[in-house]
Amino acid sequence: MLRTYIHYGLHFVFPVLIALFFYRKQWKMTYFVFIVVMFIDLDHLLATPIFDSNRCSINFHPLHTYYAIAVYVGFLFFKKTRILGIGLLLHILADSVDCWMM
Repeated sequence: MLRTYIHYGLHFVFPVLIALFFYRKQWKMTYFVFIVVMFIDLDHLLATPIFDSNRCSINFHPLHTYYAIAVYVGFLFFKKTRILGIGLLLHILADSVDCWMM
């Protein structure tokens, strides 16, 4: 149960704190982007079973691979894609913490 609270807290609470702290003037739009990037979880539809609480997403699902993560890091270097990159990496961080807690 604690793992679930931490996982979803990192997906929803931590990003709003990041948006408020670093992007105060545009925090709502920033948080919206942080939430929208959760669509990378659509790659879970390619797995069988779609959801497995004991499976680590990192390097299992296509949009959670190390190659994809490298692209997300690359987004940080460009102002136009920086918020997107931060959101994607926050998502990967939340999934990584979930893996570490298994």
